[in-house]
Amino acid sequence: MSHSEVKQSNFFTAFRDHPASVGESYFGHMAFALKFSGLLFAAGGAALIHAFVPPLFETTASRRIKQMCAMMENRH
Repeated sequence: MSHSEVKQSNFFTAFRDHPASVGESYFGHMAFALKFSGLLFAAGGAALIHAFVPPLFETTASRRIKQMCAMMENRH
């Protein structure tokens, strides 16, 4: 096997191995990561708005991030 074939094989193996290491299928892992990404985006948006208008979303970003930490801890 050539060096590039080994690198390609390792790359595609990671598609299976990493999700399996957290007890998920590839698509289950994708769904969780996409959901998590959306939650991060929403928390970031709340923090951005709060930066310009401090009375708005005073605790939204920090509360969401705490909830997301709990999601990560509970899934392993």
